[in-house]
Amino acid sequence: MADNNQAAENNQPIFSIEKIYAKDLSLEVPNAPQSFLIRETPHINVKLNTESGLVDANIYEVKLTITVEATLSDKRVLFLVEVVQAGIFRIQNIVQNDLELVLGIGCPNILFPYAREVVSDAVTRAGFQPVLLAPVNFEALFNQARQQAQAAGQQTPLQ
Repeated sequence: MADNNQAAENNQPIFSIEKIYAKDLSLEVPNAPQSFLIRETPHINVKLNTESGLVDANIYEVKLTITVEATLSDKRVLFLVEVVQAGIFRIQNIVQNDLELVLGIGCPNILFPYAREVVSDAVTRAGFQPVLLAPVNFEALFNQARQQAQAAGQQTPLQ
């Protein structure tokens, strides 16, 4: 902590991970036990969302929400998993534009491996083959969201 205080006094940028945790986890297997008799390969749909907010002075919470839904050709749901992986980060002496990049790209990159593991573990515990999520380019997603917000005349995602 002394190093953080000294860096803050020198206006040096500070970034530290204070805590990483699963904020919410939901698992549904609506058609069990019949769903375990189906041999059809399901369609896997993955949705991602990130959000961040100021918790205290220079303390931010970033949440990465991942929703994975496995459906069959007849639209029956095999399983639905949603995890909100969150982190608390200390971020000081960073200009606003760079802060948006840290919160929208850097922090989700840190949270993603944890969320990926939670999804895989939950699906396996539900009795299905694990779902291994592919790496995500959070920079591209951030830039896309920023462009869409600007085109709609709104503020950028993290303002």
